Amino acid sequence: MIIGVPKEIKISESRVGLTEAGVRQLVAEGHRVYVQKDAGLGSRISNEAYIEAGAELLDTAKDVYGKSDMIVKVKEPLPDEYDLMKEEQILYTYLHLAAEPKLTKVLCERKVKAIAYETIEGPKGGLPLLTPMSEVAGRMATQVGAFYLQKDKGGLGILLGGVTGVHRGKVTIIGAGVVGTNAAKMAVGLGAEVTMVDVNRARLEYIDDVFQGRIRTLYSNIQNIEECVRESDLLIGAVLLAGRKAPKLVTESMIRTMTPGSVVVDVAVDQGGCIETCRPTSHTEPTFDVGGVIHYCVPNMPGVVARTSTYALTNATFKYASMIAQLGFEDAVARDAGLYKGVNVYGGYVAYEPVAQDLNMEYRPLQLG
Repeated sequence: MIIGVPKEIKISESRVGLTEAGVRQLVAEGHRVYVQKDAGLGSRISNEAYIEAGAELLDTAKDVYGKSDMIVKVKEPLPDEYDLMKEEQILYTYLHLAAEPKLTKVLCERKVKAIAYETIEGPKGGLPLLTPMSEVAGRMATQVGAFYLQKDKGGLGILLGGVTGVHRGKVTIIGAGVVGTNAAKMAVGLGAEVTMVDVNRARLEYIDDVFQGRIRTLYSNIQNIEECVRESDLLIGAVLLAGRKAPKLVTESMIRTMTPGSVVVDVAVDQGGCIETCRPTSHTEPTFDVGGVIHYCVPNMPGVVARTSTYALTNATFKYASMIAQLGFEDAVARDAGLYKGVNVYGGYVAYEPVAQDLNMEYRPLQLG
């Protein structure tokens, strides 16, 4: 199979779809790999490294899309890339289509075979291709929040861990999944006073056990969320419903009860956000103010720690890229039930039911055999 790796064009997105090690393995397996010139520089992977791994460099994204059977990316295609995609081409990347109605329509119109990293399931459940970036984003959420709590950044002037004889900062994390757990690790490590809220009692029990009581856990309901938001110096949204829009658990009225200078980080913004006042921002203009509360809502947070993120991502995505390249799209999907759940668009229709429901589009599952 011919595999193409274009350069990412989202603002401040420095990750790349395949590392040089991933390219080398695909070439060894008998495939041809095209990489757009300079695609890896943001992750400190040189053009020479790709050439040594067996890739062929192409100057433009148009060339890469035009020559490739499968496109391996990091982020969803942007409007400048829509016309580059062609019928029957395999697109393997993060898509988050529940928040992207226009892109979904384009993928259907062009009859692209689109597989979303974020809906592929592992043999024992879970979302193995989302996990590494969720780990990165969760850890970054606390780091970013601590940064914007500084007075010179407009924040309260609070050190999350406090010092001897002084109150510690209060952090509330909505959602106790991978993002939330990693945000909690960082917050606890900094010495903050941490509360986690979730509807999954088993998950809260796990958090209690792992953190040995250093985190207050609360069941997610309106009253508990309301009280936690009001008390928080840093509020982190970490809610995920696989492939679906995030539910709006924190209302604008709740946000307006926070102390001016408090900080909100909504990691769920790429799925529409779980905080009503949030809207997508970028690494160049990452924050905005609502009622004096600083909001940080960058959808591609891991993009600025690209070296770490790119290698972590290829470690997770390579298995399925190799399978698709070896067997072809249909046979690979037929062989692996978890990969089947990654198919979001096929044959001109939405093939993943939660996306179809959220976007009010026709759902037509991929029929095998």
